[in-house]
Amino acid sequence: MSQQPRIVFEAIEASRSFDVSKGPLQRVLSGEGRRILRAVDSVSFGISHASTLSLVGESGCGKSTMARLAVGLYRPTGGEVRFEGQNLSAARAQPALRRKMNMIFQDPYASLNPRWRVRDIVAEPIRAFKLLQGPKDINDRVGQLLTQVGLSAKDGEKFPHEFSGGQRQRISIARALSSEPEFLVCDEPTSALDVSVQAQILNLMRDLQNRYGLTYLFISHNLAVVRHMSDRLGVMYLGRIVEQGPAEAIFRTPRHPYTRLLLEAIPDISSVGRRRTPVGGEVPSPIAPPPGCTFHPRCSLANERCRTEKPEHTRNDDVLVACHAVQEGRAV
Repeated sequence: MSQQPRIVFEAIEASRSFDVSKGPLQRVLSGEGRRILRAVDSVSFGISHASTLSLVGESGCGKSTMARLAVGLYRPTGGEVRFEGQNLSAARAQPALRRKMNMIFQDPYASLNPRWRVRDIVAEPIRAFKLLQGPKDINDRVGQLLTQVGLSAKDGEKFPHEFSGGQRQRISIARALSSEPEFLVCDEPTSALDVSVQAQILNLMRDLQNRYGLTYLFISHNLAVVRHMSDRLGVMYLGRIVEQGPAEAIFRTPRHPYTRLLLEAIPDISSVGRRRTPVGGEVPSPIAPPPGCTFHPRCSLANERCRTEKPEHTRNDDVLVACHAVQEGRAV
């Protein structure tokens, strides 16, 4: 009997809301009530050891908020986020687990301290978690990390402004690896880079994953990038996962109308001249989402049930889909 893969990270009905109301006096004068922005709405998924789950969707769908929930930068207002079976919201669990997780941020220009030398940037987690003590041991480790990400140990003497965008992201990856983590949250790590550099960074991340058994939560709006990285895929819309399953199964046979429209936007030289259907309309406000299925104002398959009843997830060949049209056989 084959052994079940170990679940490293798990979200269980995780939600995160933000109070974006005006001040009390302004609310009284204007007669307005509180305004609650529901950024993440009852999201559930698990990531097994040494695999990658990617969350994709348009800007404002909640994927970056989910990334911050995953590393404990936000606490959920509902549900749980668990790392190695421990609830991250429990204060006692934070110090022991913090070293085992890290984050690679979107903008390599903003995520590195411009006044620090690279050696100090990469060494900061080593010193913070007291992984090594002597200056020589720390410097040697920094040199090893820089070499692993395709830079030179001598680059540790330089400042961030002396590097290109791709090289800066390599420095960010070296810093993320310096605490010897098991779980990395990658929040659109290539979106600020040129296309040719994106491929280099993605290949580096896959190589590091294979070498060290890393587990990734990968956040992106680019489905072409996600296909290269993912074992499993979650498509988010307005705070909810509308489709989730093995990445290749979703790319091969997308079920949810929103997933189909996102895939239509991927450039494909074999489909030159084919008529494409763009994603129309605007993402509704998460402060006042539409009733029923939140995608119904932009969906050509929407009917009265879609406008009034919130769809639940149903499973089909290991793919979870939240769509009335799929359940009723109308999405063909």
